[in-house]
Amino acid sequence: MPIRIPDELPAVNVLRNENIFVMTSSRAKNQDIRPLKVLLLNLMPKKIETENQFLRLLSNSALQVDIKLLRIDQRASKNTPIEHLNNFYCHFDDIQDNNFDGLIITGAPLGLVDFCDVVYWTQLERVILWAKKHVTSTLFVCWAVQAALNILYNMPKMTMKIKLSGVYWHQILQPQAALTRGFDDHFLAPHSRYAEFTSSNIRRFTDLDILAESEQTGAYLFASADRRLVFATGHPEYDANTLAIEYFRDKQAGLNPIIPVNYFPNDNPTLMPRASWRSHGYLLFSNWLNYYVYQITPYDLSHMVPTRE
Repeated sequence: MPIRIPDELPAVNVLRNENIFVMTSSRAKNQDIRPLKVLLLNLMPKKIETENQFLRLLSNSALQVDIKLLRIDQRASKNTPIEHLNNFYCHFDDIQDNNFDGLIITGAPLGLVDFCDVVYWTQLERVILWAKKHVTSTLFVCWAVQAALNILYNMPKMTMKIKLSGVYWHQILQPQAALTRGFDDHFLAPHSRYAEFTSSNIRRFTDLDILAESEQTGAYLFASADRRLVFATGHPEYDANTLAIEYFRDKQAGLNPIIPVNYFPNDNPTLMPRASWRSHGYLLFSNWLNYYVYQITPYDLSHMVPTRE
């Protein structure tokens, strides 16, 4: 089954041109199916691009998924038209009394910013704590992982001096885990961050199960035993050219960035990169929707059981 999104959302045409099955809201209303209700908190500056990336991965499921887009505050965006935000995004006050099957919180370009200096930190903390009682399973991505670990586990912010950028090999630690079901023993995933996630610190500060890691990137996938909290420290949603765009942007800004590892053919930025992680990204989101959301969520969301403290 497809994802359900508003008829006029730009992602409709983008994904259909990629032969991805998208069902508009008007058509979905004629089907007698209880779709999964998934909330996407988009913290990235270029929101339309990020929508396309996450909606693409959510589409590869046998389940019907009803997507609702959430913005963190009412500040004007420099990279997204205000009309788009007003037409397709809701505010937290609009949904705070509702329950959701799933919540995804994206990354944000805040790797070098102290938590106390993040302008929407209070709002983000409110959403993350709200989700403990109102969401079956929450998936945190990249910077959102760092923020959630601090809010939920009081884990201090740890930052690398050099940005981690590239496509890295990871190994499965728990082959029987539902989240990594069907993964190859070693798989590729892209990273673009300053945040540091060593496996030793994840074990020291939390009771989370590490499911996949890498010598270069540290812990990549980890989750709570009850499957209500899932963390991905990389960017499985990235398009083939996203790391290239970031590299040339940083180079033009005079930041002297490293060439993303294992990304450009022969490490030559003049050559066109290819996505080598796409199948992993689809499978990760499909597993999350099926085993961490659908299999444990109540049919009637009003009967949701709060996450343990």
